[in-house]
Amino acid sequence: MSLFEFNSQIPSVKKESYICDSADVIGNVKIGGGCFIGPGARIRGDYGKIVIGDKTSIEDNCVIHARPNEECWIGKNVTIGHGSVIHNAKIRDWAIIGMNAVVSDYAEVGEWAVIGEGCVVKNNQEIPPGKIAVGVPAKIVADITKDYKKQWMHFKKIYVTLAEKSYREQLKKIDPE
Repeated sequence: MSLFEFNSQIPSVKKESYICDSADVIGNVKIGGGCFIGPGARIRGDYGKIVIGDKTSIEDNCVIHARPNEECWIGKNVTIGHGSVIHNAKIRDWAIIGMNAVVSDYAEVGEWAVIGEGCVVKNNQEIPPGKIAVGVPAKIVADITKDYKKQWMHFKKIYVTLAEKSYREQLKKIDPE
């Protein structure tokens, strides 16, 4: 894993979390237990603070950043899909951010809210708990169902298992022949 001190700020990562070698975690960052930080992820606490709750998955090539002296906060059991950008926003517990989505400055995504693939949650926009939002800019299109929650609880457990066990035991770097 690539952890970097910046301006006397050192990332804090609970040991149950997995951070891929090609991911960068810089400065004022706090990562809870059971988190999965995928290949190519960039979590930059150089200007502001980044807090990521337990059992959250930050998938491949995500960028997370905060404004100077401010905070980007991501709750517990959150899924941030491949290639997403989260900038100075608040993402509540159990939320799902689809692949290549953008959640911009001062936006808030409620508990169990779903942001569709490629969606843009613009500055100061709020997505209420349990709602599904899609489009550019984000528009609420539906409520999540009990079946949807059940399905996603299963997917979220897969990433916790990757972080706590599978990658530690089965991922092995090899040299080319």
